[in-house]
Amino acid sequence: MHTLPFDTVLVANRGEIAARIIKTLRKLGLRSAVVYHEVDAHTPAVSMADTAIEISGRSPIAAYLDTAQLIAVAHKARAGALHPGYGFLSENAEFARAVRKAGITFIGPAPETIELMGDKIRARKFVQCSGFPVAPSAVDEDDPEEFVVRARAIGAPLLVKPSGGGGGKGMRIVRNLDSLEDAIEQARREGQRYFGDSRVYVERYIEKPRHIEVQVLGDSFGNVVHLFERECSVQRRFQKIIEETPSPALSPQLRKRICETAVGIARAANYQNAGTVEFIFGAGEFYFLEMNARLQVEHPVTEMVTGVDLVAEQVYAAAGRALGFSQSDIAANGHAIEIRLYAEAPERGYAPTTGKVLLLEYPDGVRIDSGILQGQQITTAFDPMLAKIIAHAPTRIESALKAHRAIREMILLGCETNASFLARILADEAFLGGEIHTGYLEEHPQMAADNFAFGLSAFLASAALLTRPVRESADAVPPLHAALGRWRN
Repeated sequence: MHTLPFDTVLVANRGEIAARIIKTLRKLGLRSAVVYHEVDAHTPAVSMADTAIEISGRSPIAAYLDTAQLIAVAHKARAGALHPGYGFLSENAEFARAVRKAGITFIGPAPETIELMGDKIRARKFVQCSGFPVAPSAVDEDDPEEFVVRARAIGAPLLVKPSGGGGGKGMRIVRNLDSLEDAIEQARREGQRYFGDSRVYVERYIEKPRHIEVQVLGDSFGNVVHLFERECSVQRRFQKIIEETPSPALSPQLRKRICETAVGIARAANYQNAGTVEFIFGAGEFYFLEMNARLQVEHPVTEMVTGVDLVAEQVYAAAGRALGFSQSDIAANGHAIEIRLYAEAPERGYAPTTGKVLLLEYPDGVRIDSGILQGQQITTAFDPMLAKIIAHAPTRIESALKAHRAIREMILLGCETNASFLARILADEAFLGGEIHTGYLEEHPQMAADNFAFGLSAFLASAALLTRPVRESADAVPPLHAALGRWRN
């Protein structure tokens, strides 16, 4: 029996993360309620939850962003707490505030913390003033012309980013300062379109950087711990596709420094609940990038090596419990790699794909966090991620080989995915050697080329020509030509 101040939790999300959260709620003896749009009626989360309540909106995404509707559903389900998952409203301070005002426990950090860390410009200033490393940068404030002057003074290469950004949206790398103003204007437009905030900032871009993040946990009693780092450098369009822990780039001394820095930043922000401090790393130095005030997509690799259920810790922290362990109690065992299965075609510029899942079989021996079922229709209404495959083994090479075997054994028919693409990366010598950075895929464009598709077409054509009806049809002479007899010009 649980001893928490609530017995039902509303999962205000969808897909694999909703199913993932429901699993832990069930383990904790809590009832789960989940919202769903009609396009998600036949998904794992809906079938797993104790209660599933349909929501509506102008579009499927709009339904999951409707604060008033979500709170009304929470009351209808008699939910004493709400878990936002990731994406959607998970880092929306006004949503967290509205949930609390409605008398519902928000399973996440305080609204004030979300505001602080959600504004990338404000977060950078806070971290810098707190004495932690931030890359040389210029902030877009009141004078656009002065901003460009300050940005030029940093020198190329530069990275232009929207203040309210996330998921790589709006980011631009500028290697020639002649294109700086165009990049700033494009970032402003995308920032306004995606986040309702046209402010941008510019920072020194580190060539071949690694993206390293640290998982932290905090409670309401001032305790903050880290659960080591994750390397998320294999990205396409600034979005992660493979994550792992530990990072192959860090020495024990660097690991200690970067993890302690993350704890210091979280403690300075009075951070409570689960969060991730992200850094850019290169040439032996690291700089604060941003802090995500929510559960990360890639949290399973941390769970696999530490044995800590991060969703359970989120629930406990939100319920006002103190952390049940100290830093010295947390140990990392082995290596874990997560690969993201997307409904997309890498060889066609990562274009989204659609279709009905006609057959779905996942491999054994690995963890699967899935948001789809056989028979489900895959559409472009949401992010294209379908599932995550997480492999855990004693060493990095063993973990990579395990993940490679799993993605090769997985069967999904009816919708094109990036499975072969992931398999090529996992078998690549550079990847296996740990020679990765955020530009790894641009440096290895052959990874996105589907050579197998060409080979398969040739194989099928050869097989077809070996069948008598096809061969006879190919060899047949059309009647008009046969009428010419043996005449030749």
